[in-house]
Amino acid sequence: MRKVNYDRFPSTKITGTILQGWDAVHTLLVECFKVKKVVAVDFYAGVREEEVAGELELLSPTLFINTRNLMKPQDEIKAMTERFMTDDVLFGYVTNLTLNDYFDAEKLEQARKQVADATGRVIIVGSGAAMVAPAEATVVYVDMARWEIQQRFRVHEVKALGVDNREDAVSLQYKRGYFNDWRILDRYKESLFGRVDFWLDTHIANEPRLIDKETFFKGIEETVKTPFRVVPFFDPAPWGGQWMKEVCGLNPEKENYGWCFDCVPEENSLYFEVNGVRFELPSVDLVLLKSRELLGEPVEARFGKDFPIRFDFLDTVGGGNLSVQVHPTTQFIRENFGMYYTQDESYYLLDAKEGASVYLGLKTGIDKNEMIHDLREAQKGEVVFDTERYVNRLPAKKHDHYLIPGGTVHCSGSEALVLEISSTPNLFTFKLWDWQRLGLDGKPRPINVERGKDVIDWKRDTEYVNKHLANRFTQVAEGDGWREECTGLHPNEFIETHRHWFSKPVTHHTNNSVNVLNLVEGEEAVIESPINAFKPFVVHYAETFIIPAGVGEYTIAPYGKSVGQECGTIKAYVRY
Repeated sequence: MRKVNYDRFPSTKITGTILQGWDAVHTLLVECFKVKKVVAVDFYAGVREEEVAGELELLSPTLFINTRNLMKPQDEIKAMTERFMTDDVLFGYVTNLTLNDYFDAEKLEQARKQVADATGRVIIVGSGAAMVAPAEATVVYVDMARWEIQQRFRVHEVKALGVDNREDAVSLQYKRGYFNDWRILDRYKESLFGRVDFWLDTHIANEPRLIDKETFFKGIEETVKTPFRVVPFFDPAPWGGQWMKEVCGLNPEKENYGWCFDCVPEENSLYFEVNGVRFELPSVDLVLLKSRELLGEPVEARFGKDFPIRFDFLDTVGGGNLSVQVHPTTQFIRENFGMYYTQDESYYLLDAKEGASVYLGLKTGIDKNEMIHDLREAQKGEVVFDTERYVNRLPAKKHDHYLIPGGTVHCSGSEALVLEISSTPNLFTFKLWDWQRLGLDGKPRPINVERGKDVIDWKRDTEYVNKHLANRFTQVAEGDGWREECTGLHPNEFIETHRHWFSKPVTHHTNNSVNVLNLVEGEEAVIESPINAFKPFVVHYAETFIIPAGVGEYTIAPYGKSVGQECGTIKAYVRY
């Protein structure tokens, strides 16, 4: 059995100070009160509000304001957000609201007057606290990564922005976060970066960690100048497999793991590490603060402060098939959900066991009306959908690469470890058939035949798949000890992927686009700067890593146990 070397807790190591525990936070804030009478503790979504507010009340302020009490009535907020929530169980529409829209103008103004008139310690807590506080107040921001928020949704632990929806289904809580709350609070947080004095990490209950703004920005600056990894997270799935348990060193007692999100910066975390202590923050903060240095000017011009590339794992080794599914076209996702680019994908086979396969595209000559009829009947439980009558099933082997532009019917079969290289939107899957199984909650997962039929590209048949979507490899360069291949993606997709095989150092250049890579072959490799612009950065098998556009030229070479052996990377970047 190979020794696990996958790093589940990557961090940026910096100098600075991390305070630990509520006692240390209390002591710091007492010192702040000696200089400024007002402390505003602002929240992102998903914060355990009772914990934070309870600890702050121990400081015995003369005035304590919770911003929830300044917001419009819950019924009014629900009515205001109804058009973005829609009546769909999964999908909403991207909001155009701001945080200011949530506040009752009279209550907000009255609170500001109370703060101005107060003579002792004043503490303001909650989302929008800095809106109530005077400009000279001490501002603390309690940030939260979206993956942790989702864990709290699952146990019905946290409220939404202005709404107590803890009893809602998890899918509805997620929908409100994804389409409304997170977008509002990201825009608001972006306006606060210059005001925040301290950043508070409460990802672990009752174990807060706090850094000052100097340490925060030092971590941001260090991260954007070097290769880095976000903190991966793993999750079980109805199809879930066993491969990641062994390779990534996960809990062997768990029934399965189906997902690993190894590069989804809008949901992952970053760790800043000081003297062995880690501070957790959402990796989207780096995108918001350093979009040009991270993404590159042409990519930022196209996508704004939105990281456009997603890498994740789908593990079906010892598990089952994914659902038969299709993703929307750009026009459909824009008109129906308010997103400005769609969920184009690809499957790179990081590993494949005997019997592995990929379902991709439609069989030539099928009758689309019969297929939709059969899908509808299957959804009602009247028939078992005959997938192989309608969908191509391709034998799959390690290092295959299948391209899946929006509108292409597809799914991974069992016995595969898929590295999904895709555009960032990750919610917009229209499931057509789910193999008569239940979700992890014991309920059928939502099927979207009616939406799916509107976006299926019926011309993506067997001939098209073989010619345009399956293993479209072209060698583009070679040198001493290395060769480079273009593996995709499809011309409809904005991502280009190149694979390098190398036994000696190979030179790369970001060419003004963020690069996302995975070490798909070999135990270890090292990324270095030819001008020593950053420290050597070591990666291990199956790890995804990000090269900021501003890095420019870099080299990758076998390292450690891999010296003298052939390694492989797959690299994704934005075409322009």
